[in-house]
Amino acid sequence: MNTPVGSEKRKLKIKDLWNLSLTNSLDFVSGMSAMVDIPQVERALVTGGAGFIGSHLVDRLLADQTEVVVLDSLASGRLENLATWNKHSSLQFIKADLRDLAKLPKAAINCETVFHLAANPDVQSSSCDPGAHYANNLVATFNLLEAIRKAGGVKTLVFTSTSTVYGDAVEIPTSEDYSPLLPVSIYGACKLASEALIVSYAYNYGFNALICRLANVIGSRSQHGIVHDFIDKLRKNPKRLEILGDGTQTKSYLHVADCVEAILTGIKRLSERVGMYNVGSEDQANVKQIANIVCDEMGLKNVEYCFTGGVDGGRGWKGDVKIMLLRVEKLKKLGWEPKLNSCGAIRKTVKELLYEGS
Repeated sequence: MNTPVGSEKRKLKIKDLWNLSLTNSLDFVSGMSAMVDIPQVERALVTGGAGFIGSHLVDRLLADQTEVVVLDSLASGRLENLATWNKHSSLQFIKADLRDLAKLPKAAINCETVFHLAANPDVQSSSCDPGAHYANNLVATFNLLEAIRKAGGVKTLVFTSTSTVYGDAVEIPTSEDYSPLLPVSIYGACKLASEALIVSYAYNYGFNALICRLANVIGSRSQHGIVHDFIDKLRKNPKRLEILGDGTQTKSYLHVADCVEAILTGIKRLSERVGMYNVGSEDQANVKQIANIVCDEMGLKNVEYCFTGGVDGGRGWKGDVKIMLLRVEKLKKLGWEPKLNSCGAIRKTVKELLYEGS
């Protein structure tokens, strides 16, 4: 029996639902033209499917007429992210925690593709509570792999990893074959360990794996991160903005719609036992640029920027990677490229979050 996931205000066509999910804002930009054709996945399990990136992926899969099983503990995910698909016959929601191994094999039964997005995504908190990241990221991944092994029938596992596995890379932009991998955050370490487990399980138990190392993904429905935090701070005090670090942090930002298309492009072209791809924009933005965009979209002028100075050489927090840019040529060779650059993704995200909070 499908679990209701919210209230449906009006009937929408399948493709219209995907269009709606792309932005939930007034700044919709022809997302349908960016969609890639993917091989038909009959039934997929999406862990963390009520979360930020996961719910956008669910939108895309359901729009493509895939049966989707969402497994989410709702620790950070929200049922309203799936409300568009309320009572849809192709969506099944299971409230469960990946740390509870007993419930997982049933969820994976008859799912040929598994998208593993469930995680504790808060990099900043990982140094304060490493045990939570170990349990929610690494133990959860091991339990899912055990469920896949026991269920049988899974052909492909897709894992959303992170650019933080590279740590303070000396090669910028950073390619997939960069080494050594020396993550400086507990979050990045747990993701890297999860990658290793996935690779070994894929080779031992006969399924394919796609590992996507994501840059900073932003967009509608996001509940944390620099754009969300700046908006929240400026709503509380529109005259002053505290900015963590020394102001020189410079990173790549990718809109969630581009992220979803990258994941599906990787599945379409996966031709090896394990595929490893960087996913990000091809440029960067620094924290002051982000602050300027947020203030501009909020109509704020003469805001005082107060930099905290940071830790460990100006990092925003322990484990923060100050400079990040991924080399994405490998994925571009498969036919994908981001539609928005970093500043474009940031501006679009601000519009979306302001619209959602209005």
